[in-house]
Amino acid sequence: MVGRIPVMDVHPVVDLGRLPAKATVGEPFPVSATIFREGHDKLGAEVVLTSPTGERRPPVPLVKQTDPVDRYLAWVTPDAPGAWTFEVQAFSAPVATWQHDAGIKIPAGIDVELMFTEGRLLLERVRATLAAGPDAAVVDAAIAAATDTTRPPEARLAQILADDVTAVLAANPLRELVSVAGPFPAYADRERALYGSWYEFFPRSEGAVADETTGKITSGTFGTAAKRLEGVAAMGFDVIYLPPIHPIGEVNRKGPNNTLTPGPDDTGSPWAIGSKDGGHDAIHPDLGTFADFDAFVARAGELGLEVALDLALQAAPDHPWVTSNPQWFTTRADGTIAYAENPPKKYQDIYPVNFDNDPTGICREVLRTVRLWMSHGVRIFRVDNPHTKPLAFWEWLLREVRRIDPGVIFLSEAFTKPPMMHGLGSVGYHQSYTYFTWRVARWEIEDYLREVSSESDHVMRPNFFVNTPDILPEHLQYGGPPVFKVRAVLASMSVPSWGVYAGYELYEHVAVKPGSEEYLDSEKYQIRIRDWEAAEAEGRSLAPYITRLNEIRREHVALQRLRNITIHSADDENVLVFSKRASTDAGDDVVVVVVNLDPHGTRETTIHLDMPALGLDWSDSFDVHDEITGADWTWAEHNYVRLDPHHEPAHVLTLRKDV
Repeated sequence: MVGRIPVMDVHPVVDLGRLPAKATVGEPFPVSATIFREGHDKLGAEVVLTSPTGERRPPVPLVKQTDPVDRYLAWVTPDAPGAWTFEVQAFSAPVATWQHDAGIKIPAGIDVELMFTEGRLLLERVRATLAAGPDAAVVDAAIAAATDTTRPPEARLAQILADDVTAVLAANPLRELVSVAGPFPAYADRERALYGSWYEFFPRSEGAVADETTGKITSGTFGTAAKRLEGVAAMGFDVIYLPPIHPIGEVNRKGPNNTLTPGPDDTGSPWAIGSKDGGHDAIHPDLGTFADFDAFVARAGELGLEVALDLALQAAPDHPWVTSNPQWFTTRADGTIAYAENPPKKYQDIYPVNFDNDPTGICREVLRTVRLWMSHGVRIFRVDNPHTKPLAFWEWLLREVRRIDPGVIFLSEAFTKPPMMHGLGSVGYHQSYTYFTWRVARWEIEDYLREVSSESDHVMRPNFFVNTPDILPEHLQYGGPPVFKVRAVLASMSVPSWGVYAGYELYEHVAVKPGSEEYLDSEKYQIRIRDWEAAEAEGRSLAPYITRLNEIRREHVALQRLRNITIHSADDENVLVFSKRASTDAGDDVVVVVVNLDPHGTRETTIHLDMPALGLDWSDSFDVHDEITGADWTWAEHNYVRLDPHHEPAHVLTLRKDV
């Protein structure tokens, strides 16, 4: 039912309030509503947060916006993890109504003493709520002015409307006809759900050795892969993500470049899970034992890295499930089990799970498997193709895991329709892969940054991966080293979470064939040996650049937040400008990023800054420091830039007002 003061279209509200909106400890999130009333009397509005322990926090005023009409907005910040709620309260504001009317009537000589009498009565009501002190003294003086008929009306009114009186009245508002919308749920996750730098590698490739005589490759192990963790940590990454580490099926095993004719030594795809050696609850014998995995997780922790493990709910034809629970799969008319397809792609080495067959048994097994890996120190899961499983299943699983350990994080690998991507986020996924990989033109990137930061942020947190084992986008194939820098800057500076698949820092860019996004000699189907140290020593590595980007991210709170981006303009359509701003104890942290999106040519242009978005007046000048090159300039609203992609395609600027 509509309240006496209507409060409508409250945001963020997910699935009519059944599901919680996304929030993160320490990150402000916006609460807005359309609020209005009949007639001309003034109203006020506030938002009240309630913590997971039931503590109601002090109300935060909602501020009326200029556009759209009657839209009110406030920013609130959860300071502890867990299930929060918020209410929007709207009320008639008799003091504000009187201030407005008195400011018109008294100077015009209309009902002068009646207006002062009504004002006095309101002031006395406020005074009754105040203890003795400075605020009470201010109101007492205003009451005296309202009753002092010996003074000119203009002087009396000026004292009542003075800034100190107005401040006290605003801090202690009279509320009438209070209407409440809510409570609405919001869940505050730990910071890693929002902010982090991800690095993906295949453990079997790290430390692998090729026999100089036969060429036969010996797989890397958790022990050899652990040695690579130091290099990953040195680049400033927070999460090390591992593709499936389980036994790989032998039936219909794929050969190099996704061929159907593997040789006896071909390793197959880690996503074809399960063999005679076990399934999702086992480790591939070539990688080591559970003790070796535990040591890997421990070493990662020592280096400040969290381990993310792939959760791929599918089975190779020789997975133990196929024998123990054949009802979990789809049987075709000819009696065969259906393998996975995404036409024109075929995955003959994978059986998808049919969640309509024995859902209780499947749910029980998946939860058991997740809990097993949690017991071995895994608190982040990257989920393969979650959009091919029922949304109801994910809501159940993520709710159960949150009940066991609310700090466990799930990343959705769902490159699919927006409703499904947003649906997965709504039911509990903490992060999602995105369309960033295919956003290339300036207008595409600008629109997408607006979308993920202020339109879908209440249901989906983005993770901008620059590449994946499955996705080698066209711009990386033909843009040369400059485009690798450009995409790294865009991903790492625009959103709090970004990711890199191993080989990006070596500029790996050759596709299996023209028009394909598959890598030549894809690591999905074979072990890939890389000489990281030689590449860095010879200057063939982007690792130092990536390291600097991650350092900048750690130094600036503004880059660790999602909802704080502003798009600025440039005269050249190939130059993108955006800023991020956050309040800190030391003041505002502001970063401005200018990127040449053309990897082939130098761009010279003028950029135009939205100065208030930077916390500045339109006429201000300010000093900027380029965090990449170390250069310093004095800037203002309009600035000339020249970006040579073969020298440095981007500015990452921190600023301060020129005093």
